[in-house]
Amino acid sequence: MSDIVNFPLFVASILVLLITPGPDLAYVVGQSIANGRRSGVISAAGVALGSCTHAIASAIGLTALIAASPAIFAVIKYCGASYLIYLGGKMLYSASRQKRQAENAPPRSTVSTRNLLSRGVITTITNPKVLLFFVAFFPQFVSVNGEHQTLSFLILGFTYAIVGFLTDAAFALLAGGAAGAVAGNNRLRRWMDRAVGATFIALGIRIALARR
Repeated sequence: MSDIVNFPLFVASILVLLITPGPDLAYVVGQSIANGRRSGVISAAGVALGSCTHAIASAIGLTALIAASPAIFAVIKYCGASYLIYLGGKMLYSASRQKRQAENAPPRSTVSTRNLLSRGVITTITNPKVLLFFVAFFPQFVSVNGEHQTLSFLILGFTYAIVGFLTDAAFALLAGGAAGAVAGNNRLRRWMDRAVGATFIALGIRIALARR
């Protein structure tokens, strides 16, 4: 019922890609360090939903159309870069504001599940490298003359999303341990927030300057 070829190689390849540091992994780990394991896992679910969006767009040919249009691709790239820089700047501002607060200031409010999910989706769907990956990599595992190419792209896309969620969630659980270790140390927590925020900004700048 599908035209997929070399499926085990596909899974192995995406696993290598998914554990390579990038905007999606940085977002998940950053949220896990800043707000705990639960926030990291929810963020991973948001990233997976964004990957599912890419999968559907790839199956209907929309991803290839976007990649073929320099103007649309540039808009997505700069939106993604701007969003990462925004998230990084927000974390840096929050850390700076906490430093100016009194020692007995109320604890930082947790980020809602809806915000964590939506940020994960936006981070993924505006990541131009993921878009190009779907366009350039996925067709290599689908038979050219097959009769079920749409179904095949959907299966590959959702496989990517599932494997991505599992790997991101694993990183979130590991990184969440750091959040627990520094929960009572406000100074160390502020420095970690600064480090994560600076990483987001650096990734955003890298995406903005990257060429196709």
